Amino acid sequence: MKSLFLFSIFILFAFIMFTYVDIQDPQHGEQQVMAEDIVSSDEELHPYVKEQKEALIERADDIGITVVITDGYRSSEEQDELYAQGRTTSGEVVTNAEGGESYHNYGLAVDFAIENEDGELIWDIEYDGTGSGEPDWLEVADIAEELGFDWGGHWNDYPHLQMDFGLSVEELQEAKRH
Repeated sequence: MKSLFLFSIFILFAFIMFTYVDIQDPQHGEQQVMAEDIVSSDEELHPYVKEQKEALIERADDIGITVVITDGYRSSEEQDELYAQGRTTSGEVVTNAEGGESYHNYGLAVDFAIENEDGELIWDIEYDGTGSGEPDWLEVADIAEELGFDWGGHWNDYPHLQMDFGLSVEELQEAKRH
């Protein structure tokens, strides 16, 4: 009887812990975030993304890397201007996403650069300003992924970090229409 009671307590504890993790961690609780909740916060980063962005900056600073956020939320108009760059306006192509097709448009993405000791922004993914033997970009990407970001370096967009909460751009677009 006592072992049945202890087993029941253990199951209850496990259920509570699983539920807590499911709500708190976007990697486990992706379905807890609704597209409608995200698109209602126009013109700013989603609060959790903003919180994790700040944690990224602090954790990188703790290991001697200065991270500068170069972009966050973008309007569809701003996204269209970037999309035109290198296509219909001068400059290099910097995005393949038109307005409404980027996680930036929903406050779920940031772009970053590394600041060197001279105060210059560095986009060189081989740069090792800390002398750790590992490029600073990879160290920052590791921290970002620990915090729940997906790193754009996995698809050749090295400055890009996003949290999609398991939602596709199409789901976000549909929610925005309603």
